[in-house]
Amino acid sequence: MKSLIVYSSQSKNTKKLADAIYNSLEGEKDIFPVDEAPSTEGYDLTFVGFWLMAGKPDPKSSEYLAKLGKEDRLFLFATHGAKAGSTHAGNAVNHATDLTNGSEIAGVFTCQGEVNPKVLEKVKQKPEPPVWIGDADQAVGHPNEDDLSALKKMITEL
Repeated sequence: MKSLIVYSSQSKNTKKLADAIYNSLEGEKDIFPVDEAPSTEGYDLTFVGFWLMAGKPDPKSSEYLAKLGKEDRLFLFATHGAKAGSTHAGNAVNHATDLTNGSEIAGVFTCQGEVNPKVLEKVKQKPEPPVWIGDADQAVGHPNEDDLSALKKMITEL
């Protein structure tokens, strides 16, 4: 099986997940930042990782996801400041799925990612702080070894 891993990472949280996926996969595999990513043609499975911006995949990842289609088999992964399993994270994954133009979703993994303190301070100053702001303190240190182990387990079960 030939796999492609594409990721966008502002604070290296999503890159940690991308690297864990790469190291867990057997067979032929390639890994690229989203702005260097090739076409998915010739790949059996594409892993697309993103961070959340305003409750959606970041702009570069959104643009990449919109280029995909029914012939693509995807595994989506994301990091976010919100609690794991939150509605906020779920809505972002649903939005990402909708962007893919009907791609087959083989799996999804999300976990908290530590929010850059400068970004956190800026976001706290907004008149209406985002819904995830109350969860941000719990995101410190994530993705951690437990997150990476859970992801690796999902990858080996694919």
